[in-house]
Amino acid sequence: MKKSDFNYHLPESLIAQIPLADRDASRMLCMDRNTGEINDRYFTDFINQMTNQDLLVFNNTKVIPARLYGKKQSGGKIEILIERVQNTHQAIAHIKASKAPKPGTVIELDAGNACTVLGRVDDLFQVDFGTQDILDLLDNIGHIPLPPYITRADDASDLTRYQTVFAKELGAVAAPTAGLHFDVAMMDKIAAKNIATAFVTLHVGSGTFQPVRVENLAEHLMHKEYYEVSQQTVDAVNDTRAKGGRVVAIGTTAVRALESASKMGLLMAGYGDTDLFITPGYQFKSVDAMLTNFHLPESTLLMLVSAFAGYQPIMNAYQHAIDESYRFFSYGDAMFLS
Repeated sequence: MKKSDFNYHLPESLIAQIPLADRDASRMLCMDRNTGEINDRYFTDFINQMTNQDLLVFNNTKVIPARLYGKKQSGGKIEILIERVQNTHQAIAHIKASKAPKPGTVIELDAGNACTVLGRVDDLFQVDFGTQDILDLLDNIGHIPLPPYITRADDASDLTRYQTVFAKELGAVAAPTAGLHFDVAMMDKIAAKNIATAFVTLHVGSGTFQPVRVENLAEHLMHKEYYEVSQQTVDAVNDTRAKGGRVVAIGTTAVRALESASKMGLLMAGYGDTDLFITPGYQFKSVDAMLTNFHLPESTLLMLVSAFAGYQPIMNAYQHAIDESYRFFSYGDAMFLS
């Protein structure tokens, strides 16, 4: 298939710019993968789609306030987006400036902080923060890295709302957005209904928002993201499958973690970088159902859900969502594919 096959027209008015007042207040489009049947529900009904034979797999990555603003010593403005923390003092980052900074360039940051550009790493830059611990610095002066389609500046509410209630492992620069619909009360209801849960980690990178730039999908170079799947999660998946339950991935990032750990055919505990690119024709090994948000046109995530539920059924569902004025993208509504 071609990149252009995954294009669709989305009115800008349907791009959610702010979250709803309550996490669980979103709508939820439900689609049966076998029949293509669509039903319009609300996310509060999600738990009624589950049985106590099912397993919910969440991504427990935690978003870091990865965006920094600064200036060159010459006065030119610079924006830094940390892509990956390498160690306590160095990171790989996107740098937006009028001219690409050269090695040795010192960038002045807020509150008297500074960093130095060490050099290029492909399209990104390696940056050194000296004796300052990067995570401490980000906590003090960093901004939540809202996606590019959210046109407003981040505010204090984003510190909590662009973060899942079960976030634990620091490292993401984008939220696993399907998980944003769950509040503490919903997690308590899941436990009360004896629905099993498990966790994986996939540190979502900013590459998740990058458009596919080649028409031939076979030529696309997928961005890498760190993932980790524990033996405890592997055991939970195997137990669920053995008793005839469904493995329900909460978000495409949970899908990518599980499927990356299944590349040998069986799900195995492990960690590392994954560049798994899932397109129609892919045979899923460890996921039976998926909760997800709506994704950008021509994005790798739209290709992933099309692989999971069928290309034409997904395109039909997206058109239905547009016709029914669903809210799209990170702060938008949900879709349940079963």
